[in-house]
Amino acid sequence: MAFGPYLLLAGLEGLVTAAVLALMALGLSLVFGVMRVVNVAHGEFYMLGAVLAWWFASLVSGHPALGFLLALIASPMVVAAIAFAADRLVLRRLNYEPEATIVATIGLLYIIQQLALTFFGPEARPVQPPFDMRLSLPWFGYSAYKLAVIAASACLILATWIMLTRTRAGLLMRATQSDRETAQAFGIPVDRVYAGVFALGAGLAALAAVLIVPIQQAHYLMGQDPLLLSFIVVIIGGLGSLRGTVVAALLIGLSDGIISMFFSPTLAKMLATLLVALVLVFRPQGLFGTAAR
Repeated sequence: MAFGPYLLLAGLEGLVTAAVLALMALGLSLVFGVMRVVNVAHGEFYMLGAVLAWWFASLVSGHPALGFLLALIASPMVVAAIAFAADRLVLRRLNYEPEATIVATIGLLYIIQQLALTFFGPEARPVQPPFDMRLSLPWFGYSAYKLAVIAASACLILATWIMLTRTRAGLLMRATQSDRETAQAFGIPVDRVYAGVFALGAGLAALAAVLIVPIQQAHYLMGQDPLLLSFIVVIIGGLGSLRGTVVAALLIGLSDGIISMFFSPTLAKMLATLLVALVLVFRPQGLFGTAAR
């Protein structure tokens, strides 16, 4: 086989990775951008979304699309509700202090992980894709579901951008992000905005997991690598920047797919880490972030 087919396949696989990574990193970026909270448990919300997707899909008999549709709706809602409760019961009581919330989200990470292990078990569980088709591309056929994942992620990112820039909820988030004290002085319910943002971030991670679980399967340890890659994307793109998150996710996803195909996945991770180091040294605010004044 010539070089072209391998490059096309690597690029498509990289786009799938980038699509899911962009959704997850977007949730992490929103939480930090608005709340100034480093959510170390973000990967476990992703894992929980996948585990719940398997559970909801298993409840429905018949065509796999029915179970997947239930999982796509119910799993992010449950994860968002859990995140909302975690914010109200834990983070709010800590007054969103950076050091305290890091420790709290580490504790939340282990609680979610151990609960998943207890009730879900250590086995990896498959979720059937809603449809099983292959599209004929030059040189080979390719999964139509994987292309649907790319399209669905793009639509969800666009919907998030519209919500942030064209709705009252987005205006409240941006006002709170700019100046918490001034927002409170103007009557904005900052605590409720924070709880909503934390729930939204977790819900986006769960959505990413539901989309990828027919490809990768659900496992109670599956949140670790996506969390690391999400931090890499957010640092490179710029904390709180939606455009930076998408561009960095494409950069990391495509490079991961191509380098993994032609060299090794380990080299891809090493180069991504090196890129983070270079960004921190030469442009600490990220590619599209704003420097602190």
